[in-house]
Amino acid sequence: MNLDCVLDRMAALGAAPALAVGDRVYTYRELLDRVGYWSGRLRDRTVFRRVVSVEGEYGFETIAAFLAAARFGNVIVPLSDASAAHHDKFLEIGEVEYRIKPSDGADAISWTGCAASHDFYARLRCAEVPGLVLFSSGSTGRQKAAVHDLDALLKKFLTRRHCYRTLVFLQLDHIGGINTLFYTLANGGLIVVADGRMPRDVCRAVAQHRVELLPTSPTFLNLLLLSEEHTRHDLSSLKLITYGTEPMPEITLARVRAAFPGANLLQTYGLSELGILRSQSRDSGSLWMRVGGEGFETKIVGGRLFIRAQSAMLGYLNAPSPFDADGFFDTGDLVEVDGDWIRIIGRHSEVINVGGNKVFPMEVENTLLALDNVDDVAVHGEANPFTGQVVVASVTLSHDEDLASFKTRMRLFCRDKLAAYKIPAKVELVRSLHSARFKKIRRAAGVPAASGGVA
Repeated sequence: MNLDCVLDRMAALGAAPALAVGDRVYTYRELLDRVGYWSGRLRDRTVFRRVVSVEGEYGFETIAAFLAAARFGNVIVPLSDASAAHHDKFLEIGEVEYRIKPSDGADAISWTGCAASHDFYARLRCAEVPGLVLFSSGSTGRQKAAVHDLDALLKKFLTRRHCYRTLVFLQLDHIGGINTLFYTLANGGLIVVADGRMPRDVCRAVAQHRVELLPTSPTFLNLLLLSEEHTRHDLSSLKLITYGTEPMPEITLARVRAAFPGANLLQTYGLSELGILRSQSRDSGSLWMRVGGEGFETKIVGGRLFIRAQSAMLGYLNAPSPFDADGFFDTGDLVEVDGDWIRIIGRHSEVINVGGNKVFPMEVENTLLALDNVDDVAVHGEANPFTGQVVVASVTLSHDEDLASFKTRMRLFCRDKLAAYKIPAKVELVRSLHSARFKKIRRAAGVPAASGGVA
């Protein structure tokens, strides 16, 4: 198995640092010893080739339990604290047979009484390989459960690449979190777990452990700049900042580049259904990128990006197959093309139609982010009986401002920058625009309004 190759590399590293959690640094030998401990506990319960949840945030015990479960050919359903409200539903959809909750000590492994019977699980058991189930965020509908052959996902890590001291930002229930974990372990790097995920926590961990690689999201980077925490810590160790999970506003990218002149910036691209593709930015200040690499093929049809991947999921547990007859997956991302470079301009599902005119939320957001007193903005469409839809902007402000005054300023500012139909007809002043995964929430549902209200 490809997992065995990763574990063999870890064994060869011995006393090298593998994992830093707070002030504690664990070596590769200590981490593998703990994998052995969890292997023994699973062996005692005969948890082999079962469907198991591994519940909790990144940490010494959670990583060790995850690796042990994979070692015994189990299908792993990782569940983070951020999705706690959905755990019961996820356990049901995933047909989880055993729950592993490392924080529960002696009671960490419990039987659910369920017997997993999905055909995808039977295929993984027959192939004698571990599996992985990842749930979508559910921002565009019900949450779908993508089933992967974990061994196929790990194949790309057999090629040795750069070794980094890496801060893990996305959790184990996200394809980006899985990718960061195995990339770092397979290349002998150090995994750094911050005490929290707010800018102060992340900056403190970067400075303390001399982190070289920070993989994160545009929303978090914007919050980091607004907090000014990067000016209060020594972050000179950073060599590479990668960003993904959502489109990056041009103005935010320019500000990040100015704040971190010594670090390269790289846009990443991946999906729960396909894995993380290799990517290359045209330069640190550009949103144009190449995506693909060994095991991936791309094509553009009607301005939409389609991808075929050797590491693609087997399918969804609770939805029809999304692959076409040739095995391509419609990402739903709209792109511009310049030779072999692409630039993502938005998702097909988020395009706003105002009287037959298309409005891309990113264009409006980029404009409003340059407006004084705007910290962040998310744009979405709202039904209108006359124009089909109107543009709505949800805005967070640096300091309090009367809504009517803000709307007047906004319209004057946008007058010579946007076509009239692109200027927001409705504005909401809100307290926050990001989810627990630090991804921008563009739809208005569930976004708490600030005292300024809506107009």
